[in-house]
Amino acid sequence: MKYKGKKFGTKMNITEVKFLKGKLVLADGSVFHGQLFGGSNANAEGEVVFNTGMTGYQEILTDPSYCRQIVTLTYPLIGNYGTAKMFNQSRRSFVGGLVIGELCETPSSSSMEKTLTEYLSNERIACIYDIDTRALTKRIRSVGTMKGVIVSEYTSQQTIDEMMSLPLRKNVVEQVTVPAEYTIDAKSKNAPFVVAMDFGVKEHILESLHNLDCKITVVPASTPAEKILSMNPDGIFLSNGPGDPKDLPNVVEEVKKLLRHKPIFGICLGHQLLALAMGANTYKLKFGHRGSNQPVKNLKTGRVYITSQNHGYAVDEKSLRNLPVEVTYISMNDGTVEGLRHKELPIYSVQYHPEASPGPTDNMYLFDEFLAMMKK
Repeated sequence: MKYKGKKFGTKMNITEVKFLKGKLVLADGSVFHGQLFGGSNANAEGEVVFNTGMTGYQEILTDPSYCRQIVTLTYPLIGNYGTAKMFNQSRRSFVGGLVIGELCETPSSSSMEKTLTEYLSNERIACIYDIDTRALTKRIRSVGTMKGVIVSEYTSQQTIDEMMSLPLRKNVVEQVTVPAEYTIDAKSKNAPFVVAMDFGVKEHILESLHNLDCKITVVPASTPAEKILSMNPDGIFLSNGPGDPKDLPNVVEEVKKLLRHKPIFGICLGHQLLALAMGANTYKLKFGHRGSNQPVKNLKTGRVYITSQNHGYAVDEKSLRNLPVEVTYISMNDGTVEGLRHKELPIYSVQYHPEASPGPTDNMYLFDEFLAMMKK
């Protein structure tokens, strides 16, 4: 069947494009062939990563921490329960592209509003399927994350070379942060007041704080510390987000100014920025931690939690030795730092996502601790 050439982004049936051949080309020269959804205009370029979760593809597509990345889903069948607006984690999708094994054509769920193919078309997300995701994941684990491009099988090598020569964008936080501050009111008048610095915050994080009856003002990533302190919050939250924390030196300087004033809780990128502000160092992981099945150990109790994670950078444990900071959690897979706590100040952070609820409520106590800090 020959594809007729509909414009990418218009509604289409998957059968109209299922035979359009495409390929994923990696920076090391590896090529993975499959079927290209979205027509001949569905090209994409970005860092290729993989997520090991069995469900949650819509949450992944709308997680701002994946901004401009090409995400490979290791679970073989994707799209079987469709999509629904209630699962969105941000105002739109920021991913660069999607790589999957089998794309489900006949989804079924009581909550489904659109099929995954309809969602991909509406959000203009380039997707390549019928890919050997196991082989691709093994390649990334062996070589490390690298740049890749999704193109039609018939794309010229010159075009591929031009796409590959484009540098990966730095400071992607500015693409995902809220353009202007806004407030989520609490149910009670005397509720704790939280200022959340938005580096790409997920909706479920804000919901978790709101469910504890917190009033929340969400501010852009570039908000000065002076303005935040002038709001006189009971606590400050540093959100998740995409990219290298060292691309945000101005943010680190502002976080430094907040350290001795209010209780602070950081998640993911917020954890890394907090570590840099306290004098620690961060580094890039070979292939990162992305999935809803990442084991983390509480060093105080010895208990192991299954966590949801999405990060490509980590805090260097050696850089903490002369700082008034202790490691609270470590990864059971590679021993990397998964949590920090200041020894003197009401400041703590975790690398993983407690709100993502793989447990489903195992890690929600971290929000309770933040609430207790603010009340204290």
